[in-house]
This record gives sequence, structure tokens and C-alpha cells, in this order.
Amino acid sequence: MQPLRILLACIPIDGHFNPLTGIATFLKEQGHDVRWYAQDYYADKLSRMGIHHYPFKRVVQYNQSNMDIVFAERLRYKNQIKRTNFDLTHAFILRTPEFFGDIAEINASFSFDVMIADCMFMAIPLVSQVLKKPVLSIGVLPLTETSKDLAPAGLGMTPSSSWLGRRKQDFLRYLTDKVLFGKLHKLYRSILHNYGLDVKGNTLDYLNRNSTFLLQSGTPGFEYRRSDLGKNVRFIGPLLPLAKGRTPVTELREKAKLYSRVILVTQGTIEKDPEKLLVPVIEAYKGSNNLVVVTTGGSKTRDLRERFPYTNVVIEDYIPFEHVLPFTSVFITNGGYGGVMLGVKHGVPMVVAGIHEGKNEIAARVGYFKLGINLQKETPDSREIATAVEKVISDGAYRFNVMKLAVEFGKYNAERLVASYVYEVTGYTPARNDVPLSAIS
Repeated sequence: MQPLRILLACIPIDGHFNPLTGIATFLKEQGHDVRWYAQDYYADKLSRMGIHHYPFKRVVQYNQSNMDIVFAERLRYKNQIKRTNFDLTHAFILRTPEFFGDIAEINASFSFDVMIADCMFMAIPLVSQVLKKPVLSIGVLPLTETSKDLAPAGLGMTPSSSWLGRRKQDFLRYLTDKVLFGKLHKLYRSILHNYGLDVKGNTLDYLNRNSTFLLQSGTPGFEYRRSDLGKNVRFIGPLLPLAKGRTPVTELREKAKLYSRVILVTQGTIEKDPEKLLVPVIEAYKGSNNLVVVTTGGSKTRDLRERFPYTNVVIEDYIPFEHVLPFTSVFITNGGYGGVMLGVKHGVPMVVAGIHEGKNEIAARVGYFKLGINLQKETPDSREIATAVEKVISDGAYRFNVMKLAVEFGKYNAERLVASYVYEVTGYTPARNDVPLSAIS
């Protein structure tokens, strides 16, 4: 058979781009024509991957590095609900016609067989219903679909099984759909109505339902139980960023042998204020017998080095986590989904402090499944961090639980599973030496 023509698309944020890189590379290695619609922020990465890049043309030129400039008003909102409304409106929903306009133009010259997009890419329903293309939506964050068994997504609430708790969840689902995010859902419905689509329910549910399959990164062991799980949802195991070509951190590993334990801390690449998490962690352990490995995401690295010139503190823009986590004692993070997936994969208990950009949902799951401690705030102090670290180290249940989930993770081959679903929705028959149609061991 002729190779497939595959288009990837994503929101211009690392947490939406990086999990798809392994998929794109794997499918390209299978001989398919793989191309990617993304903001210029990712042009160099795509070039190094050998992936044809279609840039944004109609879309407001935002990415994770300039969001506070392009959408400066977002900084006014300290309240979680208000900031979430603003971000979803301006960085996601209002971009829908622009995304679709670009993709329709791409399709005119590159009539793709299937689109693979992150689950928050707002043009998914237009591609599936207007262009009539199969779409595989990749769950790059915890499942967002509404369930009668859960509180609404976005509040970071864990499930309740009591009668009163379930009634509270029922009320909160109504409140979020009709009041807290009601204007947002109405806006999305009005945009899609212009294309002749009749939208019912909330925005995230509509995105999920209008994907041919929603392929969820992670496994059932890291997701709340749902008795009404969508029929198109499939777990594919952890989708981790492409790591090919990275240099192992040999010197760091040798240095770690001089200390009693290694504490790895990150607050991702979007958060630019090191005072939220990085500084409190350093303050808690500077000059101690703990090696503190700090990744800044490229924000204020030099300033932090000058401020904390301690031999037990290593501060870098980026460090390949997959090489550090094998000898890490505790992973402190603001709750990025990819980072948490890596932490689980390597069996490292966590301390999580994050609320905005949906990180409260990830942190809530870490706490609920006892993989670590959820501090339930953005700005913990040094005392709170030190107390949490000591607890996850002294209580062996955390490491046991995270290692048990790591075993479950190891039963899945995410890239091969995605390929099998690509073949299913396109009717493509792989060669004998191609990817098997089942990739769960």
C-alpha cells in the first residue's frame, strides 16, 4: 500500500507538542509522509526531526514563551477560575477559525489521510465534520470528559463516594457548565455554529466526542474510575518526549554519589517566576548533604546561580530527566503531565505544587493515588517542602505505589499503539515487518 499522509497539529505549548514528537518520529520511521502544523517556535525542533513544517499563517503568533506579552491581560487574573477562562478563551477558543483556515489550506495541497492532534486543539470537530477526516486526539493531560462519578474537570477535586459528596459533584458540574465557564462554552458553540455544526454539551466533551479516538496518555491506574467512560477512549501508556541524541549526565551521576540523596526540582517551561517553587526548594536544602538539581526552563538561570553558589546545588536551563530520574530520591514539580509521567516511569515519589494551566488536576491524581504529596498550592514555603520530602522518603508506601504504577506503564508501547489506531481508522494494512496491531504486553 501507499504510505499514509499524516498531519499533526498542536497548541504551541511544550506540554502539547512534546508528547507528540515520539509519535511523529515513529510513524515517519515506518515510511509514512508525516508533516506537522505548528507555530514557528517549533520550527527548529521539527527540522532536526526531519519533519515537514507547516507554520501558523492566520493564527495570532503566540507560544509558551510570549503568552504573557501577546495576552498580557492574563497577568491581571490571580483567581484560578478567571485566569482559566481567559486562557481558554484567548489561547484556545478564539483561535479555532484561524487553526481551521490554515488546515483547510494545507489540505488543498496535502490531502492528509488522518490528523493527529493534542486533545485541546480546538479545530478537531471542524476537521472531523467539515473536512470529513479521521482525527486521533492525544490526551496530553488527565481525562477531561464529564462523568457522573466525578467533579468537573479543572477544579482539581478528587472523587467522592459518599451520598453528600456525589451530590456536591453533581452541583459543581452544573455550576461550572452554566456559570463558571458558561460564557466560554457559549462562545465555542457560536463559532462552530458558523460552520453548520450543532454543538451540545460543554466544550471539552464536544472535542472528545468528535475525535475518532481519544488516545489517552497514561494508564487506567493513573485515572479516576468512570462508569461512563467514553466509548472512543483508549489508554496508550505514557507518551514521553523524544529523547534521541541526548547526552547522559555522567558528571552529575558521579557527583550524586557524594550526597545522601538527590532532589530534582522543576517548574516547567511556562512558569517564569523561580520564587514559586525553585527558590523555596533551594532555600530548604542549600549547604546540606542533599544534591539539589534545579532545571529552570531557561528562565533566570544565571541569576539563580549567582544567588545560590552552593556546591550541593546544580542549576541548569535543561537537564534530560530520563538520565537524572534513575538516581533521584524525590522529584519536586509543579505538575506538568509529561514530567509526572517520567517520574512514575522511573518509580520516583513526588512532591507536587501546581494549580494553574490545569496542573491542579495532575497534582490531585498524584495525591489521590498516593504517588507523592500534593501541596495544593502554587507557592509553598521551604518548611512545607522539607516536611513533604521527608514524608515521602520515610513512608515507603509512596515509593511502593509509584513503582507499582511504573510496572503498569511498562506494559504499554505508546507509539506502536498510536500507529495501530492510525491503521485502524485509515484502513491501512501494514507490512509484516511493520508495527503490530497490538502493542500491550
